[in-house]
Amino acid sequence: MRRTPFELAAVATAAVPGLTPTAAASAPDDAADFDSALLLDSEGKRWRVRSPRHPEASARLETEFMILRAFAPAIRAELPFLMPTVAGTVRQGALSTFVYAHLAGATRSIEELSSCNDALAKEIGTALAAVHDLPQSLVNNADLPSYTANEFRQRKLNELDQAATTGKIPPSLLRRWEHALEDVALWRFNPCVVHGDLHEDNLLIDGDSVTALTGWTDLRIGDPADDFAWLVASNEQRFVESVLRHYTEARRDTPDGHLLRRSALLAEFALAQYLVKAMAAGHSEMTGEAEGMLKSLADDIEEQNALAAEEAEAAAAELAASDDGPAQPAVSVTAIPEAVQTNNPETAATTPPVTVEPLDEAAVDKVTKDKAHGEEAASGFVAVSDKRTGSTPEAPSESDDTSTKALQVVEPAPLQDAKDR
Repeated sequence: MRRTPFELAAVATAAVPGLTPTAAASAPDDAADFDSALLLDSEGKRWRVRSPRHPEASARLETEFMILRAFAPAIRAELPFLMPTVAGTVRQGALSTFVYAHLAGATRSIEELSSCNDALAKEIGTALAAVHDLPQSLVNNADLPSYTANEFRQRKLNELDQAATTGKIPPSLLRRWEHALEDVALWRFNPCVVHGDLHEDNLLIDGDSVTALTGWTDLRIGDPADDFAWLVASNEQRFVESVLRHYTEARRDTPDGHLLRRSALLAEFALAQYLVKAMAAGHSEMTGEAEGMLKSLADDIEEQNALAAEEAEAAAAELAASDDGPAQPAVSVTAIPEAVQTNNPETAATTPPVTVEPLDEAAVDKVTKDKAHGEEAASGFVAVSDKRTGSTPEAPSESDDTSTKALQVVEPAPLQDAKDR
């Protein structure tokens, strides 16, 4: 049963001694997992209450509490945003409710964010870069999950197998995801610290500034594309490219060229994860919603593929039509001028008259030497007399391989390019 903001306010007084709430309002959160409220106390201070709805959600809050304690003051001071601070907690049966000190800012919808100006896009990109540049020892010391690139890919393959057993994933999507996961080159990335549950509800905004990041329940070492999936799902290319540009400028490491492609795949695959989660919880309404979204995704992809095929066919037809046309000369042809006539009208000369004069022997010797020198230069080796012996070095033998056959010129390839509920 869902708790009202006033019920959560009563729980908060037990978690934080001396807290006297005077007003309460509901707060955005993962509705399937948490009941949340914003409180105002008698001193004008604000607080946030998060109460789990089931044991798994409670475990996530306890994990976040441990994670937040791992962020030492020195680490927090380096971040361009604020992080939550737990003010108190109270346990009721198997569930623990947490009260946090209020953080400035408010959440915005993905539509509002995707239409933002470049200043806010820079703030988001810088915040993402700061998370991904966190020391990995922070995760390892807290005994949190850590995955190599190959382990992360294998984990997704296992999740795909689990989703396929539901029998509710369109076959076209299964094939699409399987082919992407089998593309090993797509999964070559440098693992880094990732937030793991980043989306618009965990981003607090004030004007054009990112004031805080919340929801630190899934911190781990893994694929940075995880934190971009919610951006790609917005389908606002300008917004995504602007955030990525500022993110790349702020990162210490250069992001891999497949970051956005994996982000798009993870955004699609999040729908399958949502379906599995809904079916495991026995929630028929969520299951029906997930099935509908998966079908819509499959239809959209099929429509895009059909459009791409039509464009390719039209381009091929246009090329074929141009090939069937009259051939155009590759060079310009200029008429040859009439031959020069001699005094004898019966014998017309085909070339202009040329006067030939004999060369003296000295000139012939000079021409011969110049020709020999030219042949040496053209071969790439010029004979040079040894001043000490007066001899001329021998040309390199066939065993001295000075060719460039072993070199290969490689053209640089261009970089390629759902929120968890």
